[in-house]
Amino acid sequence: MTILLTVIGIVIFAFGLLFSIAFHEFGHLSTAKMFGIRVPQYMVGFGPTIFSRKRGDTEYGFKAIPMGGYIRMIGMFPPGPDGRIESRSTSPWRSMIEDARSAAFEEMEDGDEDRLFYTRKPWKRVIVMFAGPFMNLVLAAVIFFGVAMSYGFQTQTTEVGGVQKCVLSQSDKRQTCRPGDPVSPATAAGLRKGDKIVAFNGQKVDDWNTLSNKIRQTIGPATLTIRRDGHQQVLHANLLKNIVAQKDSNGDVVPGKYQAAGYLGFAAQTKIVPLTFGQSVDRMGGMIGDSVDRLVDLPGKIPGLWGAAFEGKQRDADSPVGVVGAARIGGEVMTLHVPAESQIAMMLFLLAGFNLSLFLFNMVPLLPLDGGHIAGALWEALRRNVARVFSRPDPGPFDVAKLMPVAYVVAGLFVCFTALVLIADVVNPVKIT
Repeated sequence: MTILLTVIGIVIFAFGLLFSIAFHEFGHLSTAKMFGIRVPQYMVGFGPTIFSRKRGDTEYGFKAIPMGGYIRMIGMFPPGPDGRIESRSTSPWRSMIEDARSAAFEEMEDGDEDRLFYTRKPWKRVIVMFAGPFMNLVLAAVIFFGVAMSYGFQTQTTEVGGVQKCVLSQSDKRQTCRPGDPVSPATAAGLRKGDKIVAFNGQKVDDWNTLSNKIRQTIGPATLTIRRDGHQQVLHANLLKNIVAQKDSNGDVVPGKYQAAGYLGFAAQTKIVPLTFGQSVDRMGGMIGDSVDRLVDLPGKIPGLWGAAFEGKQRDADSPVGVVGAARIGGEVMTLHVPAESQIAMMLFLLAGFNLSLFLFNMVPLLPLDGGHIAGALWEALRRNVARVFSRPDPGPFDVAKLMPVAYVVAGLFVCFTALVLIADVVNPVKIT
C-alpha cells in the first residue's frame, strides 16, 4: 500500500510539473503571437516526440522526457555585421555564434521577414521573454494564496500547549529538570495547559509572534490576562532572563543560534489556521526572500551535495533538490499519516515552491535563460536611447548571438549541477519524515 501511495504521489506531482512547464511556455507563445512573431513549435518535454499536431503556423506537442519545454521563434538573433545569416570561421567560439545565428533562421519561410523576433522593439521582446517566468510566478501565487487562505498553515497560537516546570536554557538541549533548578515563571504564576493568553501587561495579543516578542522584551514583573474555562482572569508572573532560541525577521526560529531574553516557560499550542490576505502577502514575501537567499547560496551547497552523493555523508535538510527529488517528496507526502486535506495542501505548497524557483532561476540575467534575453533587450534599448540623446547614429540591434560562448559555459555548468543533484536525489534523497 505504501508503494502504491508513493507512486500516486509521484504521478500527481509529475502532472503538476508538466502543467507548470506548459503554462510557462504558453506565456512565451501567447505574447510572441500577440506581437506577430512566428512560432513554429510549442513543445512540452525533450527528446523524441510522442504526440504533436499542427494548428496554423505552430506545431503543438509532447516529448518523451518531462524535464522542461520550449518554443521556437523565428529570428531570435540578428544577422551578422555583414548582413549574412551564415558565414565561415576557423574559430570554435565564432562557430558557436554562427551556428546559433543559423539555427535562428533555419525554419524561415517566404513572408517571415516582418515576423522575426529580433525586429521587434526591445520592450516587446522583454515582455515575450518575461511572460514565461511570470506565468510560473502567477501560478505560485494563485496556489499559495488559495491554500493559505482556505486551509492555512501549522501556526503557533496564544493557547498554552504545555508548561515548563523549571528554567532550562534552550542552548543545552536538556529536557528534564534537576534539583536546584529555579521554578519557571509560568509555573509560579499558575499558568496551565489549555489557557489562552489574550493580553500581556494589559495589551491585547492575537497572535504568537506578538506575544513571543513581548515576553522576550520583558524581564521582571508582568501580568497575563488569560481565558480559562470560558472566564477571564489575570495572573502575575516574574519573568527571568534566560538563553532562548534566536528568531529571524519572520518570527521563525534560527537553527543553532541563541540569545538572552525574557523567559516565561511554556510551549505554544499549534493549530492549522487560515491566513488573512495581508498575512498571506507577508508570508509570500518571506517565501520569495528565502528563495532568493537559497538561489544566491546555491554554489555553496555543491560540496554538501557531492558528499551526500559520493561520500555517504548526511544530506542537509535544506539541500537543493531537482525534479526527481521533488517528485519523491511528493510521493512521500501521500504516505504520511495525516488527513487527506493536509496531504493535498502539502502537495500544492510543494508545487507552488517549484514554480517560484522556476521564476527566480529563469530571471538570472545569463543566456540561455530567459533573463539573458531580457538583459540583452534592455541593453539594446539603453544603447539606442543614449545614441538618440547625443544625436549619434542608431547602433542597431544588440547581437545577443555574440554571447553564445557564455551560454554554452552556463549550460554546461547547469547540466553538471543538475546531474549532481539527480545522483544525490537517487542515492541520498531529502526526506520530509
